[in-house]
Amino acid sequence: MVKDILFVSFESLPFIKTGGLADVVYALPKAIDNKKFKVKIVLPLLKKIKDKYIYDLKPAGHIYINTHYIHEEANILSYTNEGIEYLFIENDTFFYRDGVYGYDDDAARFSFFNLAIIEMMFNLNYFPDIIHCHDYHSGVLAALCKLRFNNVPQINKIKHIYTIHNLAFQGIYDKNVLFDLLGFSYLDYANGSLRYNNDTNFMKIALEFSDVITTVSNTYAQEIKTKEYGEGLDSLLRGRSNDLCGVINGIDTLSFNPKNDSNLITNYDLRNFVSGKKKCKKDLQQTLGLNINPDIFVLGIVSRLTNQKGIDLILKELKHILQMDIQLVVLGTGESIYENSFKEMEYNHKGKAVYYCGYNEALAHKIYAGIDMLLMPSQFEPCGISQLISQRYGTLPLVRETGGLKDTVNPFNKYEKTGDGFSFNHYSSYNFKQVLDIAYNLYYQDTQTWRKLIKNAMKKDVSFSSSARDYENIYNWVLNR
Repeated sequence: MVKDILFVSFESLPFIKTGGLADVVYALPKAIDNKKFKVKIVLPLLKKIKDKYIYDLKPAGHIYINTHYIHEEANILSYTNEGIEYLFIENDTFFYRDGVYGYDDDAARFSFFNLAIIEMMFNLNYFPDIIHCHDYHSGVLAALCKLRFNNVPQINKIKHIYTIHNLAFQGIYDKNVLFDLLGFSYLDYANGSLRYNNDTNFMKIALEFSDVITTVSNTYAQEIKTKEYGEGLDSLLRGRSNDLCGVINGIDTLSFNPKNDSNLITNYDLRNFVSGKKKCKKDLQQTLGLNINPDIFVLGIVSRLTNQKGIDLILKELKHILQMDIQLVVLGTGESIYENSFKEMEYNHKGKAVYYCGYNEALAHKIYAGIDMLLMPSQFEPCGISQLISQRYGTLPLVRETGGLKDTVNPFNKYEKTGDGFSFNHYSSYNFKQVLDIAYNLYYQDTQTWRKLIKNAMKKDVSFSSSARDYENIYNWVLNR
């Protein structure tokens, strides 16, 4: 018998994206066996989605949310994309805004979203076997089901899976959010299950009430149980070790495929990647105003510019990097200190280094194809998407051995001449520089081995196929508990 799975997220491709969460919520359901599990996805109808898709969405229902401070109506709209039904919660008060996150009333916006999903289930008479929530924006849904609506048999039978995409973002708010917005009783706060210090924490609530907790790599699942990476929740995660597992992310290999990527000036695969990547490098150089040289070693960064991503290590060694026979391409936005440093870099090294301040999907594809090495020396990284994309395009990643980076990059072994990237362990600019120098010398001195590593990277299965099988096993496990 086919089981119903409801994915709950605040973002998903092809509709809205701020980070890797959108990639996962989009790609994973398509890879799950639809003969065993029927997946639906529910999202808020954010402004960018509504403006583009409103005439394609079909009415499905209408609901009303009534708590102490929230008195709002919402429409439920439906849209099918690539065989997956998306349900949208339409409420302009909370969702019709230019941005996705970062508003003063985010606690109310996320609370409304969680409550609306409960009412949606009643309105549509749709009670899935499993609700699979993603990140803190949907963190209180399991608690609502188990504390406020547990007297409803259809809701009481639902199993709850919660996926941590990044433990650093938790949704910490004033405790009154629980009572005024979500309608919980004070007793549930007093016993500690909804309390975090003297506040409330949506992530912590999800970890308390979900039946199974997953995160996006095996290594990260172990790291977050330590004080160093646990972001204040390590003791809770250690206590739930038997219910916690890591499942490595993949990428949508149809969208990211150098063989038929329309963003590239020429397509390539394992048979012709040498000539293909050279042509893509030349096109990238022309596009960004770099000196034309298809043989030079080109480094790239496609990233949020934050301390988490190891940008400080790169900047500490930037003088050394720019003295090498290289070109450097940077795409991304983030902390002003990093943006300004890369702007200054471009100003002082025209033709050798370039910084694109912003995000451009087509340009990102050109960068993955046109560079030789992706720099991703993250301080921590739950999984990471960029290193998987770069491998798909025959670009070798240089990463720090943390989280999903450790799980997805096999480091170069100079004795056996194996691997599909480069890595270092201890978080320091010295270790980063050492590994970069090894890669630089290999590129110029041993072309045969460099091309062998590219082949290794391009042969890897970076799709969601393996992850989907793991999740199917988790779904069966939680249903049979």
